[in-house]
Amino acid sequence: MTNKEIFDSYSIPFRLIEQQETADNLVIILPGAGYTTQAPLLHFTTSMFYTKGFDVLHINYSFSKQELSYLSEKDFTIEIQRTIDKAIENKKYKNIFVVAKSIGTIALSYLLHNKMLKDAKTIWLTPLLQRDDVFKAMVTNENKGLCIIGDKDSCFIAERFGKLKNNRQLTFHLVEGGNHSLELDGLPIESVEILKGVLMEISNFEI
Repeated sequence: MTNKEIFDSYSIPFRLIEQQETADNLVIILPGAGYTTQAPLLHFTTSMFYTKGFDVLHINYSFSKQELSYLSEKDFTIEIQRTIDKAIENKKYKNIFVVAKSIGTIALSYLLHNKMLKDAKTIWLTPLLQRDDVFKAMVTNENKGLCIIGDKDSCFIAERFGKLKNNRQLTFHLVEGGNHSLELDGLPIESVEILKGVLMEISNFEI
């Protein structure tokens, strides 16, 4: 299977949740491969942005493990950009946020080259720090951003996380004991408190 075959047979679904009146603000949400926009963190992030007057664009990609193994960053990003362009055709927004979770941070690393996102604010949730492209984008990018990751996440690399702090445009929140879902293994009640704290960090980030 090639990238062309994947995308010839696959169109990324999306959902644009619009304000009742024309909005100047947009948040684009790029979920994880298995952590959808309906999962707790992204569900409540959606609600939070919407109540603050944002239109919310969910990019609802879903790939099988086989498709993921063949997927290139370039084609993944191109298809997401096409989906964004289609979703907000004929709309103009003055203030744009992008919230990316896990595999979504791969796309975000490349999407930021688009002039539409020149001044966008970014929220990197559990970024794939083991990937050089994601790490480099976070180190060098000039967009104001918030990075949230757990120290028990398999993608957390202490050395790289430390180097990210050289980028003064980024703000950081390290979740003690947090896994790749920003939860505490085997502790569901305590995980709700973690979720609350993460949502507060997002809410306080220039929204």
